[in-house]
Amino acid sequence: MKNQTCCFSGHRIIPQQDYEIIQKRLESEIINLINQGVTEFRTGGALGFDTMAALAVLKLKKSFPHIRLILVLPCWEQADKWSVNDRERYAIIRVQADEVTYASWLYCKGCMHKRNRRLADDSGFCVCYLTKSGGGTSYTVDYAMQNGARIINVASDIPAYNSAGRL
Repeated sequence: MKNQTCCFSGHRIIPQQDYEIIQKRLESEIINLINQGVTEFRTGGALGFDTMAALAVLKLKKSFPHIRLILVLPCWEQADKWSVNDRERYAIIRVQADEVTYASWLYCKGCMHKRNRRLADDSGFCVCYLTKSGGGTSYTVDYAMQNGARIINVASDIPAYNSAGRL
């Protein structure tokens, strides 16, 4: 199952000038993984790269109906303080996901960390948008790498992680 599972992790803020290129790289990498037999894609449901990844998987499900989108969310109330537009997009993604799980029902200290570990557990691949060290994305990518996942960083300016994966 590990070779059939990919998690996503990335920053919440993607510079507008980079959005289109990151989106194209992301879709290309997902197609490459599907062609290698990956069928399960896990995302944490956060704003930014997580949302971009979820939408990419949902788009590609039209051409590859056998793939599955799994949302691994930190808590039920994750989107409560988001803008109306972001909450509406989030609701659409949740409804279209094949499975939704929660690290915790209510927000609590550690629920984001627990979600990040669940994302990476049993994943053979981790597609990320990682441009800086520190924070949840860096932790998740390091955790996935320690668990044997192949890292694919769609941010082209991170040599330390690019050497572990490919662009």
